[in-house]
Amino acid sequence: MSAHPHAGGAPPAPPQGKPRKAALAAWIGSALEYYDFFIYGSAAALVFPKVFFAPDDPATATLISLATFGVAYAARPVGALFLGHLGDRLGRRTIMVWTLILMGLSTFLIGCLPTYAQAGTTAPVLLVLMRVLQGLSAAGEQASSNAMTLEHAPEHRRGYYTSFTLNGTQAGQILATLVFIPVAALPDEQLYSWGWRIPFLLSALVAIAGYVIRRTLEETPVFQQASAGQDVARMPLAELLRNHWADVLRVVAAALIATVSTIFSVWALSYATSEAAGLTKSGMLWVNGCANAAALVAIPLWAKLSDRIGRRPVFLVGALGSGVMIFVYLWAISTGSYPLVFVTGLLFFGVVYSAANGIWPSFYSEMFPARVRLSGVAVGTQTGFAVAGFAVTFAAQIAGPNGDNWVGVAAFTAAFCAVCAIAVATGRETHRTPTAELGLRPSPEPDRASQRQPVAR
Repeated sequence: MSAHPHAGGAPPAPPQGKPRKAALAAWIGSALEYYDFFIYGSAAALVFPKVFFAPDDPATATLISLATFGVAYAARPVGALFLGHLGDRLGRRTIMVWTLILMGLSTFLIGCLPTYAQAGTTAPVLLVLMRVLQGLSAAGEQASSNAMTLEHAPEHRRGYYTSFTLNGTQAGQILATLVFIPVAALPDEQLYSWGWRIPFLLSALVAIAGYVIRRTLEETPVFQQASAGQDVARMPLAELLRNHWADVLRVVAAALIATVSTIFSVWALSYATSEAAGLTKSGMLWVNGCANAAALVAIPLWAKLSDRIGRRPVFLVGALGSGVMIFVYLWAISTGSYPLVFVTGLLFFGVVYSAANGIWPSFYSEMFPARVRLSGVAVGTQTGFAVAGFAVTFAAQIAGPNGDNWVGVAAFTAAFCAVCAIAVATGRETHRTPTAELGLRPSPEPDRASQRQPVAR
């Protein structure tokens, strides 16, 4: 009985990749693209309520502004279906170039939009449209970068090299924060009239630089080999949902860990600068920036550890630790003590959360074979991230009319961390699985027996 080439033994090993070049390109591209994505979060918390929404109800304006932040996450599953399919059909490099162009264009156009005072309700409608385009772009960015770095990496260092995608994402958030610090320090009249536009208009330079970098990328050896052997999936999504649906659901549940990032970066920023806590905009932006700087160091270190001891134990430290630290961090904000907020923010987001954030690129990617890898990671993560994006809106409602119920918000976030931990703990360990065998789950004993003693028919 002849076996399908993907149902039985592992395919032959692909040619040697270029892990350092792939990791560098993924890092730089992700940093530039997520600069665009994250400046929206800062603006949604600090500026947009007064620029794009009716000024007569500040509380409602803030709630709606935070909801527009989540709109991009709602668009991401749709983008994942489309871009994941194209990435597994056309290659990782193609998607990495086009996602960067789309992100840069939509972000630049946000900086050109009319305000509520100038265009009325048309202004927030256009804002939401641009945010949807950002979400579509982000849907394919991380999945394609993860596949690119993993498929170039040596087998014993996949965790380390693949972590550079998320390391670049953190760098993009630092860049966005650093750009917003002097902008937020402007007098209100200048900030709300023209100052807020500067970070968005700068994205034109970001897009050009990113395009120049990514267009020189080489396709991965794994995809090149599949293309040469006509082994590319014709319908990646159909194959994914037919044969790997359980892993897709696991990734969805594990990806809820991103709730920690959105609560830390957006809701906590809004809460800290409200009358309830009374901390300054620039001070909190420095907390966010320094926490992300700490993550730049922590992420590759956690990833290297996962190459030695496994993905699951490191991921669980990040998930369960974040569920505890969210209470500590929001409590620190409630005290109004800036030094306490600074220290707990660095420990929470910079160190503990990085254990999960640095591992998921390899852990999720290793669940799927190359034929559906980009689709599997894109669909799974972006569905989970969609929930995480709207967590900011739910948190604003949980916080109550005064916006100070931080205990409820912390419990809400910790619940998502618990779901993530369960999904990770019940998954299989993959850090020692050969790259060519990733996602292939034949039953070993019957296979070996059949090889020793073929069954005659």
